[in-house]
Amino acid sequence: MCGVGGGRWRRVASQIGRSVTVWAVSTLTMLALAGILPDFRLRSADGDSATDIAVTAALGAGAFGLLSALVWPLLVRLLLLVPALVLGLLVFFLNGALLWLALRVNPVERGAAAPETAVVVAAVMSAVASATGGALAVRDDDAYRRRLYRLADRRRRSDPPCPATPGTVFVQLDGVGHDVLLSAVGKGLMPTVARWLGADGGRPTHRLTPWRTDWSSQTGASQLGILHGSTFDVPAFRWYEKARREVMVCNRPTSAAELQARAIEHSGHAGLLARDGASRGNLFSGGADEQALVLSIAARRRGPAARSRAGYFAYFSDPANAVRTALSFVAEVGREIGQSVRARMRGRRPRVSRGGLYPLVRAFATVVERDVVTAAVMGDLLAGRSAVYADLVAYDEVAHHSGPASRDTEQVLRRLDRALALIENVAEHAPRPYRIVVLSDHGQSPGETFRARYGLTLADLVRAGCGLPVPRRARRTHSGAEARAAVRAALRRPVEEGAEQYRPSRGSEPVVLASGNLGLVSFPDVPHRMTKEEIDARHPALLPTLANHPGIGFLLVRSERHGGVVLGAYGAEIPLDELDDNPGPLAPFGPGAADVVRRTHTFPHTADIMVNSFHDPADGEVLAFEEQIGSHGGLGGAQSRPFLLSPLVLSVPVPEGAELAGAEQVHHVLRRWLTEADQADTRPLPDHRERAA
Repeated sequence: MCGVGGGRWRRVASQIGRSVTVWAVSTLTMLALAGILPDFRLRSADGDSATDIAVTAALGAGAFGLLSALVWPLLVRLLLLVPALVLGLLVFFLNGALLWLALRVNPVERGAAAPETAVVVAAVMSAVASATGGALAVRDDDAYRRRLYRLADRRRRSDPPCPATPGTVFVQLDGVGHDVLLSAVGKGLMPTVARWLGADGGRPTHRLTPWRTDWSSQTGASQLGILHGSTFDVPAFRWYEKARREVMVCNRPTSAAELQARAIEHSGHAGLLARDGASRGNLFSGGADEQALVLSIAARRRGPAARSRAGYFAYFSDPANAVRTALSFVAEVGREIGQSVRARMRGRRPRVSRGGLYPLVRAFATVVERDVVTAAVMGDLLAGRSAVYADLVAYDEVAHHSGPASRDTEQVLRRLDRALALIENVAEHAPRPYRIVVLSDHGQSPGETFRARYGLTLADLVRAGCGLPVPRRARRTHSGAEARAAVRAALRRPVEEGAEQYRPSRGSEPVVLASGNLGLVSFPDVPHRMTKEEIDARHPALLPTLANHPGIGFLLVRSERHGGVVLGAYGAEIPLDELDDNPGPLAPFGPGAADVVRRTHTFPHTADIMVNSFHDPADGEVLAFEEQIGSHGGLGGAQSRPFLLSPLVLSVPVPEGAELAGAEQVHHVLRRWLTEADQADTRPLPDHRERAA
């Protein structure tokens, strides 16, 4: 007992020592700023001695620290109706107001600061105090743990005993393909992943397994299958449903909620995370009780919607977080503008427009979303949750506009590796052992856009085949990257993506939608899925125009004679049940293409005409129907080959020689691993360091 009491007193003394040190550094910072900034003073107009000025600074710094610790969390919780990105900016002004208040309550009444100067001083002092506290806590496990709890704001009100069985954290690196990951490891961009794989010469702790997506190689289908066990009736990123007369878009909150409900009904269970799980930054909840930044509940104005957005407020409740993230945000905007200008000056091809709001969207994906989601995962680990699934969308967003193998994306991969290292470090301080599984939902395939190569969009080509007037100038096709939906949810935009753009003006005109290099053509005035014979009778030139275009690889249509057929150039027409023996136009797309095409044909909401772009197997190139030079959504190239990186202590995903095909199979593997964790013994895992008592 004496030893225990002595340890408690040592911790108290250590905490007091750190607090005094932070106070002293904050005081010196305030004195330095008073000497630099003309509108910030720490003495009266009549002049004061150096001692009086020092006392004023010490009292001001102490009052500011106390107000930040006591008042700041209350202010943040009072701002639950403020959009998250607005809160990030409002942080600076509220922080400045706290400094102004600290100077006003100073009993010596000598300090003063102009409003705009108070904002600057408060930001600098918060950053300095945060850095000092973090540096002092590095060697103290208890202090480090408390600091991480505070950063993530995940302390539980009660302190139930944590199970000794291992927990599992799944980190999704959105859009990072299997080959991209291996290339990054080989180039030294991802040292954490390299160490796990033993590429640094050490003993490997993880295995790398490629897997194959469905035809719809995009986050909506893959993550729905991974988290909820069903990709049924998700033919693309966006598609038109004739019965509802509505365009479904995977990253639209109302559509995501509907898709999640359908998947739960189809699979018969709540999801991967239904047992003490947490869902962070995802399109879907996975059945988790703890949800933050989850799009499927972002459409709701109250209740779960507030829980979803709580991740932003938990993160920004520490003003130092807001300062650090805001500075990184500004730096990322500048970095994107510089990279875009450099690419244009060098005439780099292929290239898409990177102006408008894109620099802000990129900065949100690579800075704000990454920081907030990582902090939420840290809190979940320290709270001892059984299963956590988090999505980091940074690479996917940048690769769409810069290309999958560009220098821009290499910088993003470095930062993602640092996030994995931080999560690993936090797991070593968690109250239970953790297994870290890293995976991706799809890859990305490079290539020009269809519009850039041929001067017209898929919609223009369809209109020409139907004999409808075609605009003289091809309009840009809207891009549907996942990060844009996260920005809209953070800003609480009332108008959802695609709500007006895809509403047909005339009942007889086709609705043409794009999902990467996958196109969908639907005739809204026909209530059922049209057959080839019906399309030929109505528009005799449409199918030959599409099938013979050099930018199109193949078409899928329903057939009265064969049930379904694949169409290609030069009159190729292969029934679906003959594709194994005669792949025809599917041959360049490799093994498994026939299986996923046949499966998509069975979906109730498959479009009248499914259009997959050209694919060059030599360089993996596809032609996106959207404005993206790194795309995914259809067949062809690296987009269909994501990865699964799992600890060796977990069972092998599939037997040697077998293929892991489809997100639904990945879901079953992850569920099996969670079951194994529930049955595991309580001994520490070999890939974790010994924990402090």
